[in-house]
This record gives sequence, structure tokens and C-alpha cells, in this order.
Amino acid sequence: MLVIISPAKSLDYKTPAVTQDYTFPEMLDESEKLLVKLRKMKPQQLSELMGISASLGQLNYERFQTWHQPFTPENAKQAVLAFSGDVFQGLDAPSFSKEQLQKLQLKLRILSGLYGVLKPLDLMQPYRLEMGTKLKVQRSADLYAFWKKKITPKIEEAIAESGSNVLINLASNEYYKSIDTKKLNVEIVTPQFKDMKNGQYKMISFFAKKARGLMTRFIIENEIESIEELQAFDAEGYVFNPRLSKPGNPVFTRG
Repeated sequence: MLVIISPAKSLDYKTPAVTQDYTFPEMLDESEKLLVKLRKMKPQQLSELMGISASLGQLNYERFQTWHQPFTPENAKQAVLAFSGDVFQGLDAPSFSKEQLQKLQLKLRILSGLYGVLKPLDLMQPYRLEMGTKLKVQRSADLYAFWKKKITPKIEEAIAESGSNVLINLASNEYYKSIDTKKLNVEIVTPQFKDMKNGQYKMISFFAKKARGLMTRFIIENEIESIEELQAFDAEGYVFNPRLSKPGNPVFTRG
């Protein structure tokens, strides 16, 4: 069983890493191609390209200018510890044991607009580049065109290494679209998380993102290997809702 999640915009490079174990992203040569383009852009151009404030445009201009290889624990941090958004708060990787982090390394992949695919312990330098960004690179009209043929084989390889022919899609639609799922001969499961609001179950972005991290943690802690076992997920009040669920699309509700 392999889990895929999206990256986060918020990063934490101040808190010391809880492990000295690390690996390297496998597609840094491709990242370099993107950096050649991004380094030529001024802060204002980056702000317009990514739809961000002037201050964030300046911050990411500086990040792109200083991004360099080789990656070391001094200039980079393990991806699953560097990302600090809602999904990663739910996952809470810093509290994992050494053995659980190694299991996470096998069972989880993080999709990325700059790095393509990240293993949890891959060293990563700070960046912001969402997959939906319309950045033209070489002959590619956008990042989807640039990454899809490169990401898909990596995900296929990771599924095989995970020991199960199941892909648990806990990524957002923006990142999930970077995979050519037609070329994956696997069973894909996309869980949904809904909270009661005004008498109806609805997906509330903040809660759903955190629940994706909680489910990833549940899979690692409980050594989940089947879709049936996944239905036992019950973190923070969520329960499997068979009435709302469909094959390949289990729904978990609370409230």
C-alpha cells in the first residue's frame, strides 16, 4: 500500500530534525531545469506567476537564487519534517519512532511542483511552486506537462516496492492530476472526510487536510495493508460511513 499526499505552503526550518537519517530527491536534475527558468524571473514576476503577495514574491526569489546542490543537513531538511501545513500537522511525523519513520519512507510519497516526487526523508531546500502553476519550461506548457511522464514511473515503482497493489490517494486534485493514472495497473482508493455543518455532511478544507495526515499516520501506526482495514480509521471522531461511500471512494464522517 502506497500513500500519496500534497506538499504544504508553510515550512519549518527552525525546529531541529528529529532524525539524522536522510535520502536525496531522485529528480534533482529536473528541478535544476525549473530553477534555470525561475532564477531569471524578478520578484514581481514571481508574484504574478504564482498569485502571491509582493513579500512572498521576494522571499521565493531569494529562495530560488540561493537554491543549490549538494543538499546537506546543514542547508536542507527532510521533507516530511520541513513541511508544516495542515496535512503534516495531522501526520505529526516528528513524534514517530525511528522504525516508524523508515516504514513511512517506504509507504509514503509527497508530490511536488519543484521536486516531482519526494520520499519523506529526502532532503529538501525551501521553495514554493504549486503544481498548478502555469510555468512554461522548454517544450512543456506547464508543470503538468513537464512532470507527468516523470512522476508516473516513480509512483509505479514506489507502489511495487510497498508490497501492495493499492494506491491510497490523499493528495489534492491539483497534485493528483500530475499522475497519469491510466498507466498505473493498481487499485486506487480516494478517501473523503466530511464534517456535519448546517444539517449536512460537507468537506471542510482545513479539517479534510488534517484528516489526510491523520489517516496516513493511522496506516503507519496500525500497519494497514488492505482497504477493508482502512475502514477502521477513527481518529479525532471520524468513522467510516457506508451509506455515503462508493467503491474506491470511502467516506469518513463526524459530528
